[in-house]
Amino acid sequence: MDNIGASCFRFGDGYKCPVCLSYDLVKNGKTANGKQRYSCKHCHKRFITHYTYNAYRADTNRKIIQFTKEGLGIRSTARVLAISVTTLLKRILLIASNIKQPPIAKGKTYEVDEMRIFIGKKSRLRWLVYALDRESKEVVTFNIGRRTNHTLSVVLKSLFYSNPKIIYTDKLKNYGYLIRRKIHRTIFRCTNHIERKNLTLRTHLKRLNRKTICYSKIATILTAIIKIYLWG
Repeated sequence: MDNIGASCFRFGDGYKCPVCLSYDLVKNGKTANGKQRYSCKHCHKRFITHYTYNAYRADTNRKIIQFTKEGLGIRSTARVLAISVTTLLKRILLIASNIKQPPIAKGKTYEVDEMRIFIGKKSRLRWLVYALDRESKEVVTFNIGRRTNHTLSVVLKSLFYSNPKIIYTDKLKNYGYLIRRKIHRTIFRCTNHIERKNLTLRTHLKRLNRKTICYSKIATILTAIIKIYLWG
């Protein structure tokens, strides 16, 4: 592709930058298939007005995030956006790789719970373990893995670094081995908030349901979908 500064001249017939919405545009040569390319003098992004492939549109990633949060599946999203499933999966992985886990505040109270799911086939059971900030009701960390102490430890260690005030869990005995008794609580109805979050996740993401024909074939895609849904 040509440099932004090469063969540029003013362009002002009503088009605007799809990224920053600025009208301060200049023509910036042509693409390999002869389409006019434009450059924004405000954000320095280059674009064309009519894309042959819908996946190159500037708002594609935003729509993928929006549809994921609304609970659309992979094939449904691909049909709505008129792009291939393979392209969509690549975009999902790319979007998720750019999403950072939110910082965990110190001295907070958390609820931790696990959801039984399956990946690929129903005999391949896995755990989705995550922690919920009791004050903000936001998920601060999660992990997917086998039903072992290691899967739980990944989530709990993230909380331990923040010096939590109290960690509420159900009466699964594994928690008793991993959490200090001083900050561990298993009283009646102490995990109401995270249990309600479980229901919300299963309602919005069909791949997390117990009885469904919707499921994740690989853990990488499931992790990316949950990351986009929670923090995208």
